[in-house]
Amino acid sequence: MRDSRTVQEIHRAREFEAFVAGAGGRLLHTATLLTAESPADNPRARRLLTLALARTYACWDRLRGEDPYDRAREQLATRFAHYAWHEYVRRLYDALPLDRVLPHGRLPALRRYVVPERRRPAAAGPLALLTPQERLVLVLRLYEGVAEEQAAALLGLPVDRVRTLCDRATTALLRPPRARTTVTPRAKAAAS
Repeated sequence: MRDSRTVQEIHRAREFEAFVAGAGGRLLHTATLLTAESPADNPRARRLLTLALARTYACWDRLRGEDPYDRAREQLATRFAHYAWHEYVRRLYDALPLDRVLPHGRLPALRRYVVPERRRPAAAGPLALLTPQERLVLVLRLYEGVAEEQAAALLGLPVDRVRTLCDRATTALLRPPRARTTVTPRAKAAAS
């Protein structure tokens, strides 16, 4: 009994290693696009991929003929959506004027529960201009080739909303905002 279980675990581990060897690079590139980091320096993308692959490995035996790449991509998209929401809430909380809202005596007591802000590398590349939701829809639709209906079901959004987000993101990438130029008044030419 013990030998058959270890043989099954070894077989499972080898199957998963083969899957990661084949699909790991593409999934890492997807995670890098989602986080809008530089491909050379992408710690958030690597962490996102590690968590998604760990979850995929945890349910590896329950796949039963299902495509493991689809499951890993689903975990990646779900984790990124949760990450983006928590990042939004953290930035919103940081923007609150706590010293004006709370009584003066309660502010120091509250500050000990606040997690200090972690410095993260700035997002780079053209995808950094997009919101996280636009980035997620654009990467799923254009890079991964997921149909609108599947992307909508994965994200829990209406199909029209996914279409709108994809169109808006595509437009933002194709027509980036122009840099503001200062207009200098021209000197009038002297009459001769």
